[in-house]
Amino acid sequence: MKKNMTFHKKKIWVVFLCCVLMITGLAGRLFYLMCFRSDYYYEKAKDLHERERDIKAARGKILDARGKVLASNRTVCTISVIHSQIKEPEKVISLLAQKLEMPKDQIRKRVEKVSSIERIRTNVEKEVGDAIREEGLSGVKVDEDYKRYYPYGSLASKVLGFTGGDNQGIIGLEVKYEEILKGKQGKILTTADARGVELDALGETREDPVEGSSLVLSLDVNIQEYAQQAALKVMEEKQAERVSILLMNPQNGEIYACVNVPEFDLNDPFTLNTQTESGEVTGEKKQDLLNQMWRNPCLNDTYEPGSTFKIITMSAGLEAGVVSKDDRFYCPGYKVVEDRRIHCAKRTGHGAQNFVEGAQNSCNPVFIEVGLRLGVERYYKYFRQFGLFDKTGVDLPGEAGTIMHAMKNMGEVELATVSFGQSFQITPIQLATTVSSLINGGKRITPHFGVSVLNPDGTEGEKLTYPVKEGVVSVNTSKQVREILETVVSQGSGKNAKIEGYSIGGKTATSQTLPRSANRYISSFLGFAPAEDPQILGLCIIHDPQGIYYGGTIAAPVIRSIFENILPYLGIAKTAEITPEKTSEG
Repeated sequence: MKKNMTFHKKKIWVVFLCCVLMITGLAGRLFYLMCFRSDYYYEKAKDLHERERDIKAARGKILDARGKVLASNRTVCTISVIHSQIKEPEKVISLLAQKLEMPKDQIRKRVEKVSSIERIRTNVEKEVGDAIREEGLSGVKVDEDYKRYYPYGSLASKVLGFTGGDNQGIIGLEVKYEEILKGKQGKILTTADARGVELDALGETREDPVEGSSLVLSLDVNIQEYAQQAALKVMEEKQAERVSILLMNPQNGEIYACVNVPEFDLNDPFTLNTQTESGEVTGEKKQDLLNQMWRNPCLNDTYEPGSTFKIITMSAGLEAGVVSKDDRFYCPGYKVVEDRRIHCAKRTGHGAQNFVEGAQNSCNPVFIEVGLRLGVERYYKYFRQFGLFDKTGVDLPGEAGTIMHAMKNMGEVELATVSFGQSFQITPIQLATTVSSLINGGKRITPHFGVSVLNPDGTEGEKLTYPVKEGVVSVNTSKQVREILETVVSQGSGKNAKIEGYSIGGKTATSQTLPRSANRYISSFLGFAPAEDPQILGLCIIHDPQGIYYGGTIAAPVIRSIFENILPYLGIAKTAEITPEKTSEG
């Protein structure tokens, strides 16, 4: 009996100790949760009772060089529903289907979905959003936000780019300067009970959005419009596939205009700007066509530059001392290189001429000879020194690089064709940038649109800066290049770019695209003014013109017509006297 009592007592003590240990453990756990995990569970509880909605920030504006607004914002609405708060689901479904012009079954799926908040549609016109709000239906939320708006429609479309439904940049400057333009989103916090019903007494907590900064460009609306009109005119007259025009300051790289017609409507960027043979297209085919429409050929695409590239061969030859302005040449209409007879544009030949006359005549044999004098190794040295193997660093996405023979694969025939601008490819922006460095005294500038940033309150913000590389060529070589190119316009193949009272330098080009048997051509002209101190450089490229296709005949007049308008506009005064013209075609 005594033994049983002892055992019973021991059992009670064991149970008691277990209880004490359990209570101690629970107390310890409670202490741990309260002291060390309280913040975590507070946030969890808050998440259950708080509902968060974003407020879009107003995106910063994009302004041209004279303060004209190129991209701004329009107020639109986002329509959402909160399932737990809807009291009249059929009325909600009917109203939203009517106002938003959406199928009822699509609305019903979202209204009946059990979720904290379900978005029905974004970018709804403000008038429609206001009409929905005025109905006062429980569970329907109308939040105001912003949609990008482009006042000039298609102007500079492939430069500016556009934004998507989330107001983020997709292409062009909109995506390149996303961090500057986007601003900071705000928030609306509402408190709900355990059933998810918002507690009106507690109201809303609002964190206001911060507007994005604005971007000021070097692009000038007036110059862009002049250039676009000129491009459309020549495209229509020559029934060309497309036309690109680039205008920039060769001294500092600021781009005044970048035209690529046909352009597209920035306010409707998902509608194709050309008709397709098969009518309406959808799916992958349409996306491919849109991607092509959005491309900026001035920097996304490469091409054979043709005779405008002779400026590079000229500069390398003068810098290396393998040719001088007075060197004599003879052109019988071709030049034999190894086993190949490479023809001049003038099959009957130019006869005896000096180097300057060879440039005026755009004579292939003269520039082949200069290239051969340089040799492969030295030509590559200058190709690299001039920056042609590097991208320009232009402040737009998707810049393509130069496509050039590997040095080990380059024989004399390849060197000969490269010397007059064939058998390799570069971008128009690369050609314009490289020539700028060869005529501005030898500074390799960075082409760019962005100039400065304005704070949301309109005050001056950051000034944007870009790299400059000195000593690309000597000042003397640069001066000689300018002088030779001035005679190309005043006396040679570029005579159709002459403007009375102005000294214009430039070079014509007519190149044939691959395959050569297709008889498709690219006509171009690169010009600058004033020739003695270039303040503007223009490049016009016409793809697949019909009929007469010589660059000197159809592209040079385009740059002339633009310069006639914008040289006075830029404050560049007439100084030059007219020199006697010399008839030549290149």
